[in-house]
Amino acid sequence: MSVITVTRFHADPADADRLRARHTALVAATRAVVPGLTEARLGRIDDDTWMGVWRWDSAADLRAARAAVPGNAEAAAAFSLTRDAAVEDIEVLDEH
Repeated sequence: MSVITVTRFHADPADADRLRARHTALVAATRAVVPGLTEARLGRIDDDTWMGVWRWDSAADLRAARAAVPGNAEAAAAFSLTRDAAVEDIEVLDEH
C-alpha cells in the first residue's frame, strides 16, 4: 500500500530559489538510493511556509529512505534552509 509523506516547514523567502534547487537534488539523491519514491512535489503556502509532498510505493520504501538518506549531503543542504519542520505520513487506503 502506498504512503504519502507531507512535510510542512518554514524558510526565508530570500532562499526560495536555493530551496527549490536543493529539493530537486534531494529527490534525485533519494531516488538513486530507494526506487520507491514515485512522486515528489514542493509547494509554497505563503512567503515563508512550504509543503513537500512525497509519494512512496510502500511503507517499506519510506523506511528504507529514512534509514539511508538523512545523513547524506543533499538532505543536509536542503534542510539547512528550513526551520520548524513537521512531518506526517498518510497510508493511502482508497483512491479513485
